[in-house]
Amino acid sequence: MPPEPPTRRAPARDAGGGSGVLRGRPLRIAVAVAAALTLVATGVAWRGIDSLRSSLATVGGLTLGDGRDGALDILLVGTDSRTDAHGNPLSQRELDALRAGEEVANNTDTIILIRVPLDGTSATAVSIPRDTYVEVPDIGMSKINAAFGATKETERLRLVEAGESDAAAEKAATQAGREALVESVADLTGITVDHYAEVGLLGFVLLTDAVGGVDVCLNNAVDEPLSGANFPAGEQTLDGADALSFVRQRHDLPRGDLDRIVRQQVFMASLVQKVLSAKTLSNPSKLNQLSAAVQRSVVLDSDWDILDLATRMQDLAGGAVQFSTIPVQDLNAMTDYGESVVQVDPEEVRSFVADLVDPDDDGSQSTTDPAPDVEAGTITVDVANAGGVAGLASRVAAALVGDGFVEGGVGNHTGRAVDESTVFAADPRSDQARAVAEALGGLATAADPSLDADTVRVVLTEDYAGPGADASVTSVASGSELVSAGAAPTSVPPGPPIDAGSTGPRCVN
Repeated sequence: MPPEPPTRRAPARDAGGGSGVLRGRPLRIAVAVAAALTLVATGVAWRGIDSLRSSLATVGGLTLGDGRDGALDILLVGTDSRTDAHGNPLSQRELDALRAGEEVANNTDTIILIRVPLDGTSATAVSIPRDTYVEVPDIGMSKINAAFGATKETERLRLVEAGESDAAAEKAATQAGREALVESVADLTGITVDHYAEVGLLGFVLLTDAVGGVDVCLNNAVDEPLSGANFPAGEQTLDGADALSFVRQRHDLPRGDLDRIVRQQVFMASLVQKVLSAKTLSNPSKLNQLSAAVQRSVVLDSDWDILDLATRMQDLAGGAVQFSTIPVQDLNAMTDYGESVVQVDPEEVRSFVADLVDPDDDGSQSTTDPAPDVEAGTITVDVANAGGVAGLASRVAAALVGDGFVEGGVGNHTGRAVDESTVFAADPRSDQARAVAEALGGLATAADPSLDADTVRVVLTEDYAGPGADASVTSVASGSELVSAGAAPTSVPPGPPIDAGSTGPRCVN
């Protein structure tokens, strides 16, 4: 058997809550939502589930649905709360371990919608980028991560000015913030949220440590001081403190926050896999730690019957838990007043979310060739420009990275003349060649024996019209007051789903 991967330990931080760079910045890691995800995906594994149910923090009064659209839709929200789920302040030791700094923000920077078909045999967790520009009730167009915080603060100030106590105003304002976020997600996705789960920072660390660390894999070594991410390339096991740095890095990543979302997804997939493993399920001590982590860090809506959910999902296997991200029209959009946002097409998002439960509304079977049976993350793609369109190779490479492929060399073509845009591979009929050719709009394929099996080379000519071809500046839908911040909108279609059933962690940027 291969040796166990080393456990990475974070470099020491001063007792003041992190490095000087991080002090005072909101810690946008609310990826602690992984705790709630694991509760959802593995509810049947909990021992003494009645005891767990009775000790969970709950919230009532939210406007929620009942699964009539064919799925149980669960909104998982990560917060940067400096209290536990029951409102108790975290200790200074816990705050120092979280490297959370001193500034407290109310934004919800991790927003995930889990769709569970009513037969309970699969689950898809769909990430919504925090900067997605949406309609927020009583506010107007705004980043979705501000729906909770802006609504909460507006309502809190109104109630305090009306004479309410600080405690009463805080409670009512928090409820208003949750309602605004639920409604914003429902408007964007076209579904009615059936259940709500909220997780604070502490739960992420507690849950990661409870399972003995989580395995991850990096394509390249990283050393990024803003997040504290300092890891070698390859597979490694991260404890809770290092895991926070891993999932919160967004600087020095090709797609910024979208690559951070991928980090979160592969981490959660690995976490679910770890929880579902026999080593966890057969270990009473680890199960007790997991239960304690959820009790301290998860808030659920009061109508959530955990026992019923566990019964529905008793046939769920790790590979049936998948992670994806909504399609993005422009990663680098900007408001007319200069705020960077993520532009999406609500109709496209709604169609994508609906297809997760009912991908073929008319019940017909597809007659196309089967999709290539290969993960994009296992294919390295070199892109070369053989035409006269400036920047084409870079834009196409970015589009491929957005689809989950691994970026190889990018530049001008210097080899033999190529008459049309072509995907070269050692075997032009391989799944690797087909996957890249399809991602770029159906390019021709050809043989290049010098390439290894997991590397393809794309040579682009002036006939290319696929993703990344359009370099024009465009405006977005009328009334949204957005313009592109770059030379062209950076479209990011959904990448291949990440699942929790693989034999090891998927390597990412």
